[in-house]
Amino acid sequence: MTNPAPKRGPDKGYAGGDFADGRMSAPAATRNRDDIVEALAQIAPKQGRALEIASGTGEHIIRFAPAMPGLIWQPTDPSPDRRASIEAWLAAEPAPNVGAPVDLDACTPGWSSTHGPVDLIFLANLLHLVTEAEAQTCLTEIAAALAPGGIATVYGPFLRNGQTTSEGDAAFDARLRADMPGCGYKDLDWVTEQWAAKGLTLNPPRQMPANNLLLSARKPL
Repeated sequence: MTNPAPKRGPDKGYAGGDFADGRMSAPAATRNRDDIVEALAQIAPKQGRALEIASGTGEHIIRFAPAMPGLIWQPTDPSPDRRASIEAWLAAEPAPNVGAPVDLDACTPGWSSTHGPVDLIFLANLLHLVTEAEAQTCLTEIAAALAPGGIATVYGPFLRNGQTTSEGDAAFDARLRADMPGCGYKDLDWVTEQWAAKGLTLNPPRQMPANNLLLSARKPL
């Protein structure tokens, strides 16, 4: 299917702009998408229910679904505009194993009781955009939403021993902290400690392009 040309004008926060059919496009979502799909497919269960948190434009889940067809995928996002974009991407690139997007703010307490249990949870590029308290809530709810044997995954940039790993990351982290007080990169050890405290079994972090990491942990049976 030929994609309509992007229309010009306000991009609602996404540098790639919007398509005429309502799809939004984010360079951050597509830049390392193929690498994420490859890595996630290696650790994901072969079948079950999969929950994507903060699905954003929908440009990840339209690749996850065909690459992992044994999973039933549920996209979520708190933004009506982004949920509309997900619906538009699913209309343009349909897959039988993806549900309609639902409203979910993963940094609010209690959502695990209504969105679990699930066999896989994926979250990309959110923790550095929220406060530590919000990130802690998100990680706690992810652990609680997993079914026994379920796998939690988080992708994004992280501090290592309190330090960024490149000049670009240092500049971006500083900008986040200046523009959004309380936000910024979270330390790898802090994130893994949150899950370990909830009884999850941690896997070694997987190195990804652009100094990012894919973190994963399993809930005991």
